[in-house]
Amino acid sequence: ILYPVLADKLNGARIVPGKHTRVEGVDQCDKAIHVDQNPIGRTPRSNPATYTGVWDKIRTLFAKTPEAQVRGYGPGRFSFNVKGGRCEACHGDGTLKIEMNFLPDVYVDCEECHGQRYNRETLEVKYNGKSVADVLNMPIEEAAQFFKAYPSISRYLDTLVQVGLGYIRLGQPAPTLSGGESRRVKLATELQRRSTGKTVYIL
Repeated sequence: ILYPVLADKLNGARIVPGKHTRVEGVDQCDKAIHVDQNPIGRTPRSNPATYTGVWDKIRTLFAKTPEAQVRGYGPGRFSFNVKGGRCEACHGDGTLKIEMNFLPDVYVDCEECHGQRYNRETLEVKYNGKSVADVLNMPIEEAAQFFKAYPSISRYLDTLVQVGLGYIRLGQPAPTLSGGESRRVKLATELQRRSTGKTVYIL
């Protein structure tokens, strides 16, 4: 009942609420956000880093390292979604899909990059001794400490830790996240947006 009422009144959504007597206090709110348990993505390319947007900032940081600048690498070099820096054997997935007749598909680590998503040249670029693949494999709590000197990055990671996701890997594939974990990734992402203090989050 609650979300349809608020979405109708605050967001202009065309949702018909169920039968109810009244909902009080709507005038004290300015936005309603429903955080559901649907996956944050259907493929291994989606992960907490990409969904929250923090991966763009981390790629930019890697592009500013001396080694990247000498080689002429921009942020795009550190994307696993485009040619250049990614492993072309698995197209940046880090895994290869084996289709099983009458059974769920099976994913195995790419033999070329050993699950690291990137080619050798890209992995040679390090920030504080870590490659982009190392960063993606970090637990979020560790990554928050690693990037502590960069508030534009650490605030995203700190929020993920605060919602109880410090134990999952920054680049953990979306299909391996539970419904509750996906919900918390979404909640952390919403909490990063500019707030008026009058937003209602419905879980």
